Amino acid sequence: MENVTLQNSINPNDIKQYFKNGVSYDQYRKEMESGLESNQNDDMRNYIELNQHRMNRLDKKLALSQEMIQSINSLKEKIYWVVLTEHWCGDAAQILPVLAKIAEQSEGKIELKLLYRDENLGLMDNFLTNGGRAIPKLIQLNDKLEIKKHWGPRPKTAQELVIFLKSNPESAVTYSEQLHKWYAKNNQLDIQKEVATLLQF
Repeated sequence: MENVTLQNSINPNDIKQYFKNGVSYDQYRKEMESGLESNQNDDMRNYIELNQHRMNRLDKKLALSQEMIQSINSLKEKIYWVVLTEHWCGDAAQILPVLAKIAEQSEGKIELKLLYRDENLGLMDNFLTNGGRAIPKLIQLNDKLEIKKHWGPRPKTAQELVIFLKSNPESAVTYSEQLHKWYAKNNQLDIQKEVATLLQF
């Protein structure tokens, strides 16, 4: 993506270790629950609890588009996804359930692992967005665990909306609310469309 710069080359052995250290989506959800119970920061607890509700809703109701299913079915080789994320991230709550559903639909063609950004800054700093550590960040690897593509932190239209809202002091205060209204209205279709393109080697 044009607004993402690869800062440094990554040792192939390092990326293999990052993938090995990642957790599954189910494990991530369990750790999210336990993290919520132990977190002493009220603001952070509120963010995580809200994100849980978002993810629960999407896990239950999300349906993949025909375009997305066709892209999955057309995969010729196994691919691996490493996603940098954090429990408090609102965009991640909207995007991770989609990625998990895609990986599940692939029946083993896509293997998904999640990494906590703040514990893996060495990897994160290779995938900065406009100089910042924006998440979620999806890193796509081939069957040899070589980095081939990356995507994130949000769909292009959503990113443009955020930039526009933050440019105005009045709308900057409530940009997050407007962003999540966009996600709800879009019904995760732009995420699927862009990820479908990502799968096309």
